[in-house]
Amino acid sequence: MILLAASKLYGTAAVWRRRWYASSPSRRRRLDRPVISVGNLSTGGSGKTPVVAHIAALLASHGERPAILSRGYGRTEPTARVTIVSDGTTVLAPLARAGDEPLMLARALPNVPVIVATDRYEAGRVAERTLGVTVHVLDDGFQHLGLERDVNLLIASPKDLSDQVLPAGHLREPLTAASCADALLVEGPASAVTMKLGVDTAFLISRTIGAPRWLRSGEPASIPSGAAILAVAGIARPDRFFADLEAAHLRPSATLVFRDHHPYSDADIERIARSAHDAAATVVLTTEKDAVRLSAKNLGDLRVAAVPLTAAIEPPFAGWLFERIRQASAPGAQQPASGSRHRAASSRRAT
Repeated sequence: MILLAASKLYGTAAVWRRRWYASSPSRRRRLDRPVISVGNLSTGGSGKTPVVAHIAALLASHGERPAILSRGYGRTEPTARVTIVSDGTTVLAPLARAGDEPLMLARALPNVPVIVATDRYEAGRVAERTLGVTVHVLDDGFQHLGLERDVNLLIASPKDLSDQVLPAGHLREPLTAASCADALLVEGPASAVTMKLGVDTAFLISRTIGAPRWLRSGEPASIPSGAAILAVAGIARPDRFFADLEAAHLRPSATLVFRDHHPYSDADIERIARSAHDAAATVVLTTEKDAVRLSAKNLGDLRVAAVPLTAAIEPPFAGWLFERIRQASAPGAQQPASGSRHRAASSRRAT
C-alpha cells in the first residue's frame, strides 16, 4: 500500500514536470543541428545503448556526421565540464571520466564523436563548434526535457504495459507520457504496445549477440561445446544476458550478478575467480559494458571473453528518419515541440 501511494506521488510529479516544460516552449533550449532522442519509460535494461549505436552508424553510413550526447551514468570521476570521450578519431577520456556506456560506444564507433555532460545542451554546443557534427543522437533522452528534439524515439516493450511507476515498479513516468513520442521502437509484437501507448508509428527492433571475443586480445574466442562457463553481468537486467547465452548454446554452468554500472574492485575480481573455480569454469563470459570496466583491472589468470550485443531496426525506419531530419534541416524550419507536431505522412501503423 505504501509503495503504491509512493508510485502515485512519483507519477504525479513526473506528469507535472512534463506539463511544465510543455506549457512554455522557451524552457527548452534548441541546438543548431537536429536532435534525435532515444529513450524509454523503464529504468534500464531496455537495450538503449545498442539502439543508439545502430542509429549513429546508420546516420554515418548516409553521410551525416553524428555526435552521441550522453550523461555518462556510473562515472567515478564526474566533472561539471563537458567531456569529449571521443572526437570521432581518437578516444580521449578514460573510464572514470567517460562512464562505461559512452566509452563502449566510443570504442565501437571510432568515427562518431561521443560527448558526456550533465547539461547535454552544452555538450551539443561543443560538438557543433569544435567537431563539425551535423546531427545529434541524445542517449537516454526521453526524460531530458530541457533540450528540444526533432525526433523523439521511445523504446517500448510489452512488459511496460503491465508495469508500475517507481518505486512499486520500474517506470520513470506513467504510460501516458508515451504519447510524446514520434515513434516507438518495439521488440516483439507491436500492435498491442502501439494501441495501449497511443502512438501510431512503430518500428520493430531485433537484438543479436555476436561471437565472444577475448578481453585481452580482442581476438575471437572459440568456446568448445560443453565447456563449463561462468557468466558475469553487472547490468540492469542480467537475466536477459543469461537467456541470450542459453539461446546461443553457451549455457552457463554458474552465474554471478553485480549491480548496474558496478565499479569492479580487486575484491570483486577475486570473487569472480573463486566462483569460476567453484564451477570448474574454463572461461568467463560477460557483457561488453562489463568488459569496459573489467578491462581496467588485473584479471590474473582469468580467461574472460566479452559477448557483443547488436540491435537493428527494420528497414523502413531509415527512410522515415531521414525524412524527419530533412524537414528539420530545411532552411527556416522551426519544429514544434515533440509530441505535438503533425505526424509525417510516411508514418506507418504497426501491425
